[in-house]
Amino acid sequence: MDATKNTSMNRRTFLKSAAALSGSMVVGFNATGVLAASMDSTAANPVGFNPFVKISPNGTVTAVIKHFEMGQGTTTGLTTLIAEELDVPWDQVEVEFAPSHDNYKNLAFGGQGTGGSTAMANSFLQYRQAGAAARDMLIRAAADKWGVAASDVTLTDGILKSGESESAPISEFVIQAAKLAAPEKPVLKDPGSFRLIGNNKLPRKDSVAKTTGKATFAMDVTVPDMLYVTILRSPLFGGTLTSFSIENAAQVNGFVDARALPDQSGVAIYAKSTWASIKARRAVTAVWDNSAAETRGSAEMLSDYTAKLNAEPTYDATGKADLADTEATAKAAARSVSADFHFPLLAHAPMEPLNCVIEPTEDGGIRLHDGCQFPMITHPTLAAIAQVPPEKVEIITYYAGGSFGRRANGNSDYHVQAVLAFVALGGKQAVKLVWTREDDLAGGYYRPMFAQRAHIGIGDDGKISAWGHRSVAQSIFKGGPMESIAVHNGIDHFSVEGIVDTPYQIPMSLGLTDYESSMPVLWWRSVGHSQSGYTMEVLMDMAAEAADKDPVEFRLAHLDESDENQARFAGVLKLAAEKAGWDGKSVEGKGRGIAVHKSFDTYVAQVTDVSTDASGAISIDKVTCAVDCGIAVNPDVIRAQMEGSIGYGLGAVMRNEITMNKGVVEQGNFPQYEPLRITDMPDIEVHIVESDKAPTGVGEPGLPPAGPALANAIYAATGKRVTRLPMTSSGITFA
Repeated sequence: MDATKNTSMNRRTFLKSAAALSGSMVVGFNATGVLAASMDSTAANPVGFNPFVKISPNGTVTAVIKHFEMGQGTTTGLTTLIAEELDVPWDQVEVEFAPSHDNYKNLAFGGQGTGGSTAMANSFLQYRQAGAAARDMLIRAAADKWGVAASDVTLTDGILKSGESESAPISEFVIQAAKLAAPEKPVLKDPGSFRLIGNNKLPRKDSVAKTTGKATFAMDVTVPDMLYVTILRSPLFGGTLTSFSIENAAQVNGFVDARALPDQSGVAIYAKSTWASIKARRAVTAVWDNSAAETRGSAEMLSDYTAKLNAEPTYDATGKADLADTEATAKAAARSVSADFHFPLLAHAPMEPLNCVIEPTEDGGIRLHDGCQFPMITHPTLAAIAQVPPEKVEIITYYAGGSFGRRANGNSDYHVQAVLAFVALGGKQAVKLVWTREDDLAGGYYRPMFAQRAHIGIGDDGKISAWGHRSVAQSIFKGGPMESIAVHNGIDHFSVEGIVDTPYQIPMSLGLTDYESSMPVLWWRSVGHSQSGYTMEVLMDMAAEAADKDPVEFRLAHLDESDENQARFAGVLKLAAEKAGWDGKSVEGKGRGIAVHKSFDTYVAQVTDVSTDASGAISIDKVTCAVDCGIAVNPDVIRAQMEGSIGYGLGAVMRNEITMNKGVVEQGNFPQYEPLRITDMPDIEVHIVESDKAPTGVGEPGLPPAGPALANAIYAATGKRVTRLPMTSSGITFA
């Protein structure tokens, strides 16, 4: 699909189109967060007004989605909220992505962006209020026309009615309703009357388009007179360009030019096709200055991590007790547990590698076509590099073929590459940046490596008496634009989350030490929880064994269910165990493991069943999952996200790692960084806790328990305790 025909649009074009529809009704929020409505761009509060709902004169409702869609279901979830409160048929509501504008901010971040499983949590009331406001205005417009009280008018399934004589579709009242003021506090539906929220059979808004190929992903975008560009980078992180030659590249059919990026981070190779650019790049020779580059290999890094683990930690993350005293108490206990854990670097490896298009606009600005995850960072970054005012930067957002966090980072790295390539060529011709799979796996921004150590003592009462914990990790947030949000007293919270804030009632002391490297690291699906969930739940199983307790009973013994947080944690644990038929018994050749974790305010427990063949290879047979995410807006989406994150988490712990040899990444493509195979995927049964609590995230919380539940099942089946990942590096084989 040609990008010029895509329904996504920038804010100015959006408001112009609304005006052109002669009486279209737009409802949203103004710059102060107050509900507002408009007919066109000259209406009251035009500056800073950003619509969430559009209703055209023919009655078509459009949900304007401020969170981009990478497969997690935002286009379905947020649209559900509007359709529910507005009470229109599901097939009467269309979807488009919001333009880049700060008033479409993520309330959790303070700027426009998608991540941290926050889309539903921070938008739940906003989108319901916008839908309810539109409903209120339509009802008042009908009441005025029919000469009745607004309380006598009903709106159901897109039809307005009053008594037995008056009935009409909402399209007949759009023009009149658009002239009314939006209510400050519209009345929201009582949950008992929900038709769409909680509906198990509501189809996703993007399914048909994605199935038929009509959906436009960022990789599909083309614009007139566009050149394709790939970037030649130093094989070492931190290397900079000294010189390059295109003598051989010039012989490649379709090659156009090559330019050094202005920041000397690489060479942009321009061509008439992606393949021509890739082929020409192979022919370019370059000299790099690697004096400040990362030159250590994985073995040296692990040695450095271990040395830091052995040394006195830099930070006290709990502030509750002296770590040395806690460790001594744990070691002196009659029954104790000690273990070291190692977690490798992990790539995000989404199916769609990074890409975007940048083109000049008629007013001297630039337009970005992208599956843009963090406009709050990308927008000002592009403006600064292109040296144009922010208001002349437009961002058109498309579907993304996965991300897992990669399309959002504090440096907007691939956007920077694209705009530098655009500027290096003169800033007059559109360029499409395309990364290959090899670029992606060697591109950095990995889930950091972690090393952890724990000493746990068991008291005479069979409960944990002391838990001393050490962690070494490269900080994700230090030095970045969101440092003030995540780093306090020198501690990057995302290096210790899931441990320092565990719902378990245990006497713990946690020490943290940062690891320094020029290799860029980034949040990866579930961020710090991706490793802390594994550590905590494997250790809880080890402690239960030392205490000679059933793993479920042992966990419950460390929870006070009079506390709501701990009660919900215990609730999913008990539900998963119940649905899986947990009895604590073992069968030869089979194993069962359990794990529970809270992340992003969502509680997830999983029971994993495995079996072994004659050679000892593991088959993952079934995962029984229980999730408490508050109000289940879209149960089918929740189940899909649990299934997807479980699969993603299993694949990572089974086989995945990024390794380096003298600073050079050794993995080139999926044969060396093997994704989960369909034959690996177990049967997954998801049980959703019925709740009236505010909805929380589901894109990431299913991942943290997946690894430890599998590890605990493997131990039950084989007696092998896996504390070094991936599991294949610890001698585990999979059937």
